[in-house]
Amino acid sequence: MANIGVLGAGTWGIALAKMLSQNGHNVTVWSALQKELDVLSSTHKHPNLSGVIIPDKIRYTSSIEQVCKDKELVMFSVASPYVRSTAAKAAPFLSQNQVIVDVAKGIEAETLMTMSAIIEDELKKAQPNGLFKIVALSGPTHAEEVARDLPTAIVSSSKDEGAAKYVQEIFMNTCMRVYTNSDMFGVELCGALKNIMALAAGVSSGLGFGDNAKAALITRGMAEITRLGLAMGCQEQTFLGLAGIGDLIVTATSMHSRNNRCGYRIGQGIPVEQAVHEVGMVVEGINAIPAAKKLAKEYKVEMPIVEMADAVISSKVTPKEAVHQLMTRRKKSEKI
Repeated sequence: MANIGVLGAGTWGIALAKMLSQNGHNVTVWSALQKELDVLSSTHKHPNLSGVIIPDKIRYTSSIEQVCKDKELVMFSVASPYVRSTAAKAAPFLSQNQVIVDVAKGIEAETLMTMSAIIEDELKKAQPNGLFKIVALSGPTHAEEVARDLPTAIVSSSKDEGAAKYVQEIFMNTCMRVYTNSDMFGVELCGALKNIMALAAGVSSGLGFGDNAKAALITRGMAEITRLGLAMGCQEQTFLGLAGIGDLIVTATSMHSRNNRCGYRIGQGIPVEQAVHEVGMVVEGINAIPAAKKLAKEYKVEMPIVEMADAVISSKVTPKEAVHQLMTRRKKSEKI
């Protein structure tokens, strides 16, 4: 049994907090929004997890010190735009003896850092000589299904093999199978860029295209992500695994995917800002586009789907025009 702190009370943080509590661990959840904590503690329900009852033994706090101190494991489950600010607040209360788990997915546009790198950066500012055990947890895991104890598999990835195995032990149960992976950057790159492809897949559906188009887009999208990853020194197997093609499939096809839903509305002709508002939560695919474009340019990698996703989001082309441009590109081999 471990003492675990969860930073963030969104659907993913609460789904994992519920699962960890059911695994027998002592779980404390932090949020900066007191109203959010009041609802969770009084109703034992999350408004976006319909029909899910949260164990009443989970504790809630608005004190970031309380959620971090005396915990064997601390999990970051805030949306990617808030990871740096949350890490800066938490850094004074975290220690080298703890395992830090990141479940947010994204790449910071200004620095091109992954979420785990951002966390480490903020921890180093507070403790320059510290050596921290940070793990990225990623895979095909919609919060709505994990919260209902439906089976899935996920990847625990870290530069520290012992930390990855510790997280595997803490999280694994009969509903979640956890694998380890040493290619931490590759795992996080997949987690960030698959959201862009899911956004594009949603646009395809919104335009009225069928399964053929979606399958082709998923496949070529994964080819783009793999090309970039290999150019950056990642392992090819990562892109063929749970954090790669596994996560892309579920995000690009599921009704639970906010990226897919947002893209669908854009494909139907709804303005981008309105589509994001309708989803009601952070659309990580949109946030990831600037970083993806910078990385593609820096590593001289062709990423036409990313380019067209950016053109649609910035209203440079309509969704139909983007499809036409993709379909009429020069002839080439399928080989990555």
